[in-house]
Amino acid sequence: MPVTSVTKDPENLTMNITADFAAPLPRVWDAYLDARKIEQFWGPPGYPATFLRHDGIPGGVSRYYMTGPEGEQYHGRWDWSEVVEHKFFEVIDSFADAEGTLNPDLPSTRMVFSFDPAGDGSRITVTAHFASVEALEQLLAMGMEEGTRQAMGQIDAILADLRSFSRGEGTTVQLIGESQARVSRVVRGSREAVWNAFEDPALMKQWSLGPDGWSMPVCDIATEIGQDYRFEWEREDGSERFGFTGTLLERNHPAYMVTTEKMIGTEGPEVRNELTLTQLDEGTLISYLGTYPSAEVREQILATGMADGMEIGYQRLEKLLQEV
Repeated sequence: MPVTSVTKDPENLTMNITADFAAPLPRVWDAYLDARKIEQFWGPPGYPATFLRHDGIPGGVSRYYMTGPEGEQYHGRWDWSEVVEHKFFEVIDSFADAEGTLNPDLPSTRMVFSFDPAGDGSRITVTAHFASVEALEQLLAMGMEEGTRQAMGQIDAILADLRSFSRGEGTTVQLIGESQARVSRVVRGSREAVWNAFEDPALMKQWSLGPDGWSMPVCDIATEIGQDYRFEWEREDGSERFGFTGTLLERNHPAYMVTTEKMIGTEGPEVRNELTLTQLDEGTLISYLGTYPSAEVREQILATGMADGMEIGYQRLEKLLQEV
């Protein structure tokens, strides 16, 4: 087991958990920052986690749930306070409902995750700061210590999977629940540069094109909450044209934005898209979480080859970022 010590200090209302790993510090850091990786270990055995949002910046939010053996779901939320890359991050860890609203009947905990070199490997120290003795006792009685031990005991297997840390995976699709899908890919380039490529029309017209033979004559980007955007693509021979429009609902530069999406000129359903950009050691993780009206609509949209088209675009984006 990687956990080497657990120290509880009721007088100072803290608990420290230290764990050592035989992996470079950037890889251990990325295991926590990458939503695809942290959800492989954050829930203890038998209670896998699903992260719906994972910003990783001050002022950001993480929303997740753990699914029990009988299908029951336990929702949680992190509110990110401070982040120093490869050093530490601080969050407020809270119980929540399915919409991410805090549960006022259960205590929140300030959590500091510190990352340090340790010989040829890395060390994580997790310090939990409790609001009161009652909160400490309540959370320990609920299994917080043992759950954290078990969760951290699963990290070694993820760190040993070198393929999961390679950027050659391409665009992947993960079905979540009844009506959501997450499309994600790591692109070489900084988060700031990738964010700019999503908000600069001149850049977006160069990479967001899908297969060869298409252009993007309309690229009206929304940069303020409440603004509408409009994107249109056209075959170079003019034989076909389509587009999408929607509204910018949330924006947290340079990590998170939420938009609605509907195909222009159709009565088709509206989709809610959450874009998260996470800075990793190998580049920027681009993650789209789409919420669809139903499983049937989700299947229909994914069947159009959406992920394949996004992969072509991301390849162009990666090349563009190396040239800029």
